[in-house]
Amino acid sequence: MAKRKSRMPKLLPKKKMPKLDVIFKCPFCESNDAVTCSIDLKDHYGAANCVFCEARYSTTANHLTKPIDIYSEWIDKCHEVNKEAHVLSFELEDTADSASSII
Repeated sequence: MAKRKSRMPKLLPKKKMPKLDVIFKCPFCESNDAVTCSIDLKDHYGAANCVFCEARYSTTANHLTKPIDIYSEWIDKCHEVNKEAHVLSFELEDTADSASSII
């Protein structure tokens, strides 16, 4: 007699996760491979530092935080500050234009 076929499907090998970057481009000096991110889980501290222009950013970190998270948060804060400065410059131009029209 022949053996019955197993109904259990063959296990597929797990796909490997792509490696995330740990060295990034600086948003200020535009140097490639200049920003390194470090994470200290003991103190719940994460930092990103540029080697060339010495720009720095620090934030809180937890066990799920990766270097890309710190860098992305830094870029988001840079965009937020630039947007606020852009709005502020338009407000200053509007007040200067209205003051010169009064005189």
